[in-house]
Amino acid sequence: MTTPTAQAAPATFDISGTAPVPFTRLVGVELRKTYDTRAGWWLIGITMILALVADTIALIVVTVQDIESTYGDFVGGAAFVSSILLPVLGIMLVTSEWSQRTAMVTFTLEPRRAHVVAAKLIAGLMLTGFVVLFALVVGLVCNLLYGVIQGNGSDWTFGWSGFFGFVITQTLAMLGGFALATLLLNTPGAIVLFFVYKWVLPGLFALGTALMAWFSDVAPWIDFQAAQQPLFDMSLQGDDYAHLFVSGFIWLALPLAIGIWRILRAEVK
Repeated sequence: MTTPTAQAAPATFDISGTAPVPFTRLVGVELRKTYDTRAGWWLIGITMILALVADTIALIVVTVQDIESTYGDFVGGAAFVSSILLPVLGIMLVTSEWSQRTAMVTFTLEPRRAHVVAAKLIAGLMLTGFVVLFALVVGLVCNLLYGVIQGNGSDWTFGWSGFFGFVITQTLAMLGGFALATLLLNTPGAIVLFFVYKWVLPGLFALGTALMAWFSDVAPWIDFQAAQQPLFDMSLQGDDYAHLFVSGFIWLALPLAIGIWRILRAEVK
């Protein structure tokens, strides 16, 4: 007769004494992901090239046509291009984890999903700052060349209001793409939805305002693109603040909150 042997307890790996991943390291990793892939590298490069091309064309036109131009005009040309591509950068920060199926690795190495999302957001803001700085430098160079060519000096009219308006609108553009990306977790879908929101919806709102008198009272509260217009020169006044906050809540805060909630609970495959 044999006596049953005691079953050995399964071995466990004790990580209670292991320090968590520092948040600064997470930000560094997410920042590196944006330019360490072919898609991210080309997106940043194309954004810079197109901003340079836009300002070069503007410089040629104002010089040939003898049009008075200021530093703010050249910065605005670069800003138009960057405001189109910055949201795509914000989208790819989020969706690359899910479209390339690396989310399982990321969330295994760092189970605190909220920290990962926050690191992506900080990385996006840092890249926005870089693009803003590049646009300011390009505008500076073009304005200097314009002054030399015209022979009457450069006009440096821009002002702090223009600077802050430029920074805020570029940041909102990136955040808009970031919010839709968290909501869909799909790169093509988020890009298409963002461009529909940016280019198609304003036209539909304008059409609705022209055809329906009552809609003209509703449109300012739901058209986030139109609500941002006074931000370019920081000329907000009266109801402009309310329109900006309400439409921003609808198109930015609400999708971002739902998207983050989804990421925190989504099944990783």
